[in-house]
Amino acid sequence: MNGEIEQQIQQLRQQLQEASYAYYVLDAPIMADEVYDRLYRDLQELEFDYPELITPESPTQRVGEKPATQFYSVKHNIPLYSLENAFDLAEFTKWQERWQRVAQSQSLGANQGVEYVCELKIDGSALALTYENGVLVRGATRGDGISGEDITQNVKTIRSIPLKLNLDNPPPIVEVRGEAFLSLAVFEEINREREKAGEQLFANPRNAAAGTLRQLDSKIVDKRKLDFFAYTLHFDEPVGAVDGAYPPLPTDEGNHGGIAPTENQIAPGNEGKTQWESLDLLQRRGFKVNPNRQLCYSLEEVWEYYELWDTERRNLPYMTDGVVVKINSVLLQKQLGFTQRFPRWAIALKYPAQEVPTIVEAVTIQVGRTGALTPVAELKPVQLAGTTVSRASLHNSDRISALNLHIGDTVIVRKAGEIIPEVVRLLPELRPSHAQLFQMPSCCPECQQPVVREKGEAVTRCINTSCPAILRGSLIHFCSRDALDINGVGEKLVQQMVDHNLLNSVADLYDLTVERLMNMERMGAKLATKLIGAIGNSKTQPWPRVLYGLGIRQVGSVNAQLLTERFSNVEELAAASAASIEGVYGIGPEIAQSVYQWFQVPANQSLIERLKTTGLQLKSEVKTQTTAKNNLQLVGKTFVITGTLPTMKRDEAKDLIQKAGGKVTNSVSAKTNYVVVGEDAGSKLEKAQSFGIQQLSESELREMLEQP
Repeated sequence: MNGEIEQQIQQLRQQLQEASYAYYVLDAPIMADEVYDRLYRDLQELEFDYPELITPESPTQRVGEKPATQFYSVKHNIPLYSLENAFDLAEFTKWQERWQRVAQSQSLGANQGVEYVCELKIDGSALALTYENGVLVRGATRGDGISGEDITQNVKTIRSIPLKLNLDNPPPIVEVRGEAFLSLAVFEEINREREKAGEQLFANPRNAAAGTLRQLDSKIVDKRKLDFFAYTLHFDEPVGAVDGAYPPLPTDEGNHGGIAPTENQIAPGNEGKTQWESLDLLQRRGFKVNPNRQLCYSLEEVWEYYELWDTERRNLPYMTDGVVVKINSVLLQKQLGFTQRFPRWAIALKYPAQEVPTIVEAVTIQVGRTGALTPVAELKPVQLAGTTVSRASLHNSDRISALNLHIGDTVIVRKAGEIIPEVVRLLPELRPSHAQLFQMPSCCPECQQPVVREKGEAVTRCINTSCPAILRGSLIHFCSRDALDINGVGEKLVQQMVDHNLLNSVADLYDLTVERLMNMERMGAKLATKLIGAIGNSKTQPWPRVLYGLGIRQVGSVNAQLLTERFSNVEELAAASAASIEGVYGIGPEIAQSVYQWFQVPANQSLIERLKTTGLQLKSEVKTQTTAKNNLQLVGKTFVITGTLPTMKRDEAKDLIQKAGGKVTNSVSAKTNYVVVGEDAGSKLEKAQSFGIQQLSESELREMLEQP
């Protein structure tokens, strides 16, 4: 019977993987959404009934069930270097002269007939993906180029990254490098949601992509719809086998061993003799590769490509900040090698930033949910990077003072990351005689109460807890997707409810009734009932989300998770000293002081007492103290898990080890301290035995975790 079930599961996975590849990589759907959803549910149900048949590459395993507690540093097999930049033709020509001198000194004979591959430089975040026997086992950030952070669970949420390579007989280790990014449409959608929630906007898609990849909760990452373009393919020995070693790159002798791989196989030495072939191979094996690449036969052709995309990039659905130029021959790449920081065989041609002059017609003040006053320049509308710009943030009073800004000044505006307009500088020689010096207000424009600027801060704040702007921002944040996730309650509805005196605090949400909501304009019984239901559903949201929803300064979703793992209920956190809060792993003194002071405010104390009566989850089901700095018994220890454990999934064991301060890697090396062994352990166990590494059963691991 199990054999039939296993076959059924494999068939479902194959269908889903093919549909996902067609949709996310080829942009050519082969299956209706409803059919995909039904097949996905069928697979979920089978895996629920037969958990022993769940594998890491299953489509159901893209999103983790539990948030991570922190990320761990991992060493790259091959250094993940950044590229040298060139900003004009002269710098680009100097790059060519430099690598040609190196080639000449080594008698490489490579100064004639050199081909270049030009690819768009995607404005995102670099990733290194490691596949063992064809299965994705690790995704890491660039970091410092030598080591990055292991963000595997987040990487798995990116649908354009295959969990399993499209190969019949994959090499033991394959590493793929590429760029994770957000499309402009998705980026704008994320910022709209953040604006509604009263959260700080991402400055550009690159920052948004990087911030998303470092989210501890992979469910949040999944919602943000990251994409991925692959651009490099490597083969290597198992992770950790040779520290910092370079892999054997392909040579003119072809693939190793003299056996030609079949259409659906690749072997070391056959990953492509050229960069162009490698890109083609990546695309045929399930990866998304940027289609706007070009093979060029001279520097003149390279420059033509650069000038073309300097214009055409504004029509792309994603951000590109330049062109990456690589020597096509992989053999020549290997021979030229690297400087201490960059590869000699590649360079990034960066686009110039677009700047335009315009006039500051006024400065308005926005008040955020934390009371922060943000000055905004109201500009004479101007065209910039394909859009009309009429407003730009001035950040704070220090920035205004540094500019010596007057109303009527002519300023230079550019788009930071070509998305967020910013004032770069002003042109004082064009200042009109009627220009007036702008000064930050001494009272809040919303409530007219005095504002303060605390020592050491650049931000001016309103500290009136009854300020309408703070109330609106707090309500929007409390209902936002990452907090209580109250569907249907957005900025406009919050404003409407505040105007009708229905809400004076977040606790008032839970006193609303259908009848009271129907007193508002355009609010029928059906919509009112739906909203009351959504508010009621929020009572099941866990304690970390509730804490985040309170809007305490400097407490984002990550810090809320850390705090609630140490303080299992709101009473414990409210009674904690600043020193005790700072004792939580990952919480610094400023955050600790902010949390402590929030709970000392009488109005906040009253709010907590009211929230206790609503049925909200203000406590955790199980108290853990593994995040306390003095209770991390596995700090400095590295574990590898192999085989099927009797009662725990691998992710559960990994989570327990990481919460106790240990590190879990995917491959055995001389630096591994323990190997946790289950049934059907494979080559990892054999390698551990060869190194003499201590083996642990599941029960022995539990005993180790329970030790004080």
